[in-house]
Amino acid sequence: MADEFDLIKRLFLPLAGGRPEALNLSDDVALIAGPPGQQWAVTKDAIVAGVHFFPDDPPGQIAQKLVRVNLSDLAAKGAEPRFLLLATCFPQNVEEGWLDRFASGLKADCAMFGVAVIGGDTVSTAGPLVLTLTAMGLVPENTALLRSNARSGDMIWLSGSLGDGALGLLVAKGEGKSLPKACAEALLDRYRLPRPRVALGPRLRGLAHASMDVSDGLMADLGHICEASGVRGVVEADLLPLSEAGRAALDAGMGEGLATVVTGGDDYEILFTAPPSAEKDLLGLSRELDLRLTRIGRVTTGEGVTLLDRAGQEIPLARAGYNHFRGDAG
Repeated sequence: MADEFDLIKRLFLPLAGGRPEALNLSDDVALIAGPPGQQWAVTKDAIVAGVHFFPDDPPGQIAQKLVRVNLSDLAAKGAEPRFLLLATCFPQNVEEGWLDRFASGLKADCAMFGVAVIGGDTVSTAGPLVLTLTAMGLVPENTALLRSNARSGDMIWLSGSLGDGALGLLVAKGEGKSLPKACAEALLDRYRLPRPRVALGPRLRGLAHASMDVSDGLMADLGHICEASGVRGVVEADLLPLSEAGRAALDAGMGEGLATVVTGGDDYEILFTAPPSAEKDLLGLSRELDLRLTRIGRVTTGEGVTLLDRAGQEIPLARAGYNHFRGDAG
């Protein structure tokens, strides 16, 4: 079967009818006219038991992950979240107590991020738990941080740390038993509970050129930016920001080492490009928000993405990231 992006282009792009709001179905959001001087950024993500979370994960955290992966898309566009529409396909044998805990997780994140559930649908299924959310946020007109705006000469930046989500998934699968308990718990927490950078995203407007969040893997998602912008991305492995727990996991030989970090996904950090002149302001913003912002590479002419070692030699990768229709093939 073709990968998900080929399917979108072949089957669904023609249905967009050339409408500018759709952004050629090549970005993380649609942009729709909003109140005067503003646009609605609208995104939808689905999560499925056994694919995006484990069926026995805490129900409140499943709900929070659903909210946060959607808010991450809005943040990466520079939008401020406002509303949610929730559609749930609950298994027919779901228990009432499980639903109560799921709703409590939703309530907690609605309060934390200042959003409200304003509609949706609830059905039952004989299959696995399937959850979808539509998130809406506001962004000043013509300021959204699209994938297609990267320019040759830009620097490539990343918020937070890389690889914790993918390494946390390995912990959830039973790996990393030699890790200190605190490190294992920190990685598992990052996998179960993404941190959407809702405070950072709007502050990048006017500083960054292109942006998206890292969900399918750094190299794959940088590849989306480069393809949409018609440029090449070069990442320096030595510059990649790792957490203390992430370094401990790599030292313990978990997964495929660096390859897991750059292709594993589930980071939900903001990956963006910005001109060199923005570096001073970005470092100041990093201090103000108490959030690490790291320059990890550069944008050049050409196409594709490359990962370089300390000597400037390309590091070969078997895949760029996760793809739903080809399993773990990028």
